[in-house]
Amino acid sequence: MLVVLLIIRSLIHFAITKIGHTSGINDARIRLIRRYITVTLFLIAILIESFIFGGAQVHDLAVVFSSVFAVIGIALFAIWSILSNITSGIIMFFNFPYKVGDKIEIHDKDFPIKAIIEDIRAFQIHLRLDNGNLVTYPNNLMLQKAVTLIQKDAIDETVDDGVDAI
Repeated sequence: MLVVLLIIRSLIHFAITKIGHTSGINDARIRLIRRYITVTLFLIAILIESFIFGGAQVHDLAVVFSSVFAVIGIALFAIWSILSNITSGIIMFFNFPYKVGDKIEIHDKDFPIKAIIEDIRAFQIHLRLDNGNLVTYPNNLMLQKAVTLIQKDAIDETVDDGVDAI
């Protein structure tokens, strides 16, 4: 069972790496998503091994899972924003039309932003404004707001113009 899970992990890591490279996603984001997959598979392996070795009965697991889900439910309610940003980060890994270096405009009624994407992380996106200020923008808001691509690979042109790189 352990060998099967390791093979599945290797295949999923290969697929994620291939998707990431064909989509032009940087290596740090690829490693982050691969870590999420590894942790999930590790938890599944623990569950399966507890059944295989007979250390767990269905009744015992039902009690453990109901307790864990009760705690997780309360914790999720308390930290829904953080989990929303992580989930948005995963969605953005697989389906996000913009990449690091693109200049975008976020159409927010209260705080419109025109900036260059400097980094895409698990919780937020780092945006560099024209005046040099750094703005961290939550991933979940990035998926909720309308975004316009102003210029592809705008970070390359700022370097070519003699302006310091971001």
